Amino acid sequence: MKEHKFQQTVDVKLKEKTTPPPMYDVVFHNDDVTTMEFVIDVLIRIFRKDRESATRIMLKVHTEGKGVAGTYTYDIAETKAHEAIKLARSHSFPLVITLEERA
Repeated sequence: MKEHKFQQTVDVKLKEKTTPPPMYDVVFHNDDVTTMEFVIDVLIRIFRKDRESATRIMLKVHTEGKGVAGTYTYDIAETKAHEAIKLARSHSFPLVITLEERA
């Protein structure tokens, strides 16, 4: 009889400690020119907010001077901010948006 040798392999998964990427708030700042309705429209179109949430954010910007449109990784936050500012400029609005790293 022929002898069979079996070889057994074991997959070992090493747990790597990864840290999540830093997150950034996209912050809208109040100004005296950009209309409330335009801010709501931007929040709906670019930040995918429903009308109620967009209105709530817009009112915070209007009454407190600034409001957070969303929190994202840097690349996404930067892209959304850039799209919103580009849209605002195309409508002659001086909308100011900044990114603030979450602590």
